[in-house]
Amino acid sequence: MLIYNAKIYTMSKLGVIENGFVEVKDGKIAAVGEMSDLRLTPSEGDFNADGANLYPGFIDCHTHLGMWENGIGFEGADGNEITDPSTPHLRTIDGANPNDYCFTEAARAGVTSVLTGVGSANPVGGDFIALKTYGSPRIDKRVLLSPAAIKFALGENPKRCYNDRDETPTTRLATAAIIREQLYKAKRYIDDIANYKASAGTDDESSMPDYDAKCEALIPLLKNKIKAHFHCHRADDIFTAVRIAEEFSLDYVIVHATEGGLVAEELKEIGCSCIVGPVICDRSKPELSRQSVENAARLYKAGVKVAICTDHPENPIQYLPLGAGVCIKGGLDKNAALAAITINPAEIAGIDDRVGSIETGKDADLSVTDGEFYDVLSRPKLVLVDGKAVTLV
Repeated sequence: MLIYNAKIYTMSKLGVIENGFVEVKDGKIAAVGEMSDLRLTPSEGDFNADGANLYPGFIDCHTHLGMWENGIGFEGADGNEITDPSTPHLRTIDGANPNDYCFTEAARAGVTSVLTGVGSANPVGGDFIALKTYGSPRIDKRVLLSPAAIKFALGENPKRCYNDRDETPTTRLATAAIIREQLYKAKRYIDDIANYKASAGTDDESSMPDYDAKCEALIPLLKNKIKAHFHCHRADDIFTAVRIAEEFSLDYVIVHATEGGLVAEELKEIGCSCIVGPVICDRSKPELSRQSVENAARLYKAGVKVAICTDHPENPIQYLPLGAGVCIKGGLDKNAALAAITINPAEIAGIDDRVGSIETGKDADLSVTDGEFYDVLSRPKLVLVDGKAVTLV
């Protein structure tokens, strides 16, 4: 397919191409440039954007898409295993239903990639995965990265969930302690395996440490192959996350960061990234009491890398661009808002080699809209995922 006569927001060093084209071949972007450089002749099956905006497919890097399925209650609720506060071995790929109708709604809104995973009941929750919102009914064929992160939760949610069960943790102290204990166990597990291999060799398994699924799941994290995603809203919880991450030399990101804008200069000094959202919601619990639509703008102006999320189903996934628009209303630069739902989440998630910008060689995940990305009245005219057109009705 050839998409031509489009205003292209590449989110790359190419910047904005006022009148350009994108050539798609075998699910990838084969070429991108100015119309004056186009050497192909458009034919039947190509798409004349007629001056419309062409964006990279939008990316939401914090959702629970498919983990709490659309409208079926407990039967579709697979995001929180509230029987053990430390469950790093839970794999999202075994729980997320790619045939949940909300995936279709995401794709039709131009949200072509997401990170989805476990909820925030457990201090150590399980993994997050990156996947496409459109394609095969088999989730394995949609995966961009699995695992993409390990989810940790601080603050009110673990306290509330386990207080209801009259079990630990019921305090922030215990929540942090459970996280530390599990990370130390995994670190010791790695050391024990290394010592065994160094001293006994690989042929003698009698002194090999017993297999531990929880510790095994944390090996990629402790070796900095994947990131830690810390759920935290209050500023004190944010800094607890930072403290733990620094203690274990983790590559990490702060998720939600509701009070992040109030400590933005500190976060810039630390050098962490923040996933902000959901933006369109009420102050439904105490730790959201200082929620503000200016939060993303404050973080961005301080120099913190920001992504915007829906936290689906807290906000329906199709409203990701609208959430970016609300952040613009709160003072966020328009280009920064677009980056926060394209290239920034791609970089934060470690999938920017494939998605997040319109560049030769990347996946052909593209959205042509009849207006600005953040406008509630805008509608996609064409959405491609891996070069395949999404049915928009």
